Amino acid sequence: MKHFVITIARGYGSGGSHIAHKLCNRLGIKYYDTEILDMASNLSSINEKYFYEANEKIKKGFLSVNNKKGHYTGKIYSVEDKQYLSNENLFSYQAKVIKDIAIENNVSCVIIGKAANYIIGSLKNVVTINIQAPLDKCINNISERVLLNKKEARELILKTDKYRSDYYHYYTGGEWNDPKEYDLTINTGSIDEDYAVEIIVDYLKHQNLLDKDK
Repeated sequence: MKHFVITIARGYGSGGSHIAHKLCNRLGIKYYDTEILDMASNLSSINEKYFYEANEKIKKGFLSVNNKKGHYTGKIYSVEDKQYLSNENLFSYQAKVIKDIAIENNVSCVIIGKAANYIIGSLKNVVTINIQAPLDKCINNISERVLLNKKEARELILKTDKYRSDYYHYYTGGEWNDPKEYDLTINTGSIDEDYAVEIIVDYLKHQNLLDKDK
């Protein structure tokens, strides 16, 4: 099996994280989500709580609606700099971890969220995926999984997807739900999670990233 990285953006309640876990089990590859935050904390010596507080969120008032380019520059600030604990610096450290995983680790894996598709999507060994579902489907999923009533589930989904979308736009300048940002977009309102896994596996084979007999 060749070394490849799959990035998965997902709407809240779409089953994206479930699909990622199933895919990792199916292929015997690593799974990265909050592990990225822990690794960025170790790399930067910044307390992990700052990374968790800023995870796929931006501070209120930070969003530049008219910004087309995005705020990610790749620059990393040292402890002596006043920008050391800024959200931009936290993002840059996460991006460095994601790049190191994709380029240096030589281990196949799935990376969840964190605008990873933007950070490493141009690499030949990377497949970028977006998993979404209709709101009603997401509401039913969250109601069952988190034990909320449907009104509460709807509010939580809209809030979560809004901050994920704002986060993506702030750092990349792109639109989180734009299919052109990804290699493959999957609607789990039309197919179940197991079939979604097989679609991704077939795509990896088509891209010659996975042996045909897998």
